Amino acid sequence: MEVFPGITMSPEICEGKPCVSGTSIDVATIVGTLGTGKSFEDVAEIFQINREQIYSALRYASYVTDHLPLKMPPASPS
Repeated sequence: MEVFPGITMSPEICEGKPCVSGTSIDVATIVGTLGTGKSFEDVAEIFQINREQIYSALRYASYVTDHLPLKMPPASPS
């Protein structure tokens, strides 16, 4: 099921993690690989995906982090 443009989730693929549509490459793997310093070209080659699919993963990750109800840890006593 498409949950975001270019991103699908299915219990049968990647244990239900959000993946790039038409692949079994999960969003976290793409974002994490970019985070290690790999270039877009490296990621595209490693996972056999295109630049637009990488952008979809980044847009989804940005959307999710912007909309999650994050809680700040309690302030430590001074």
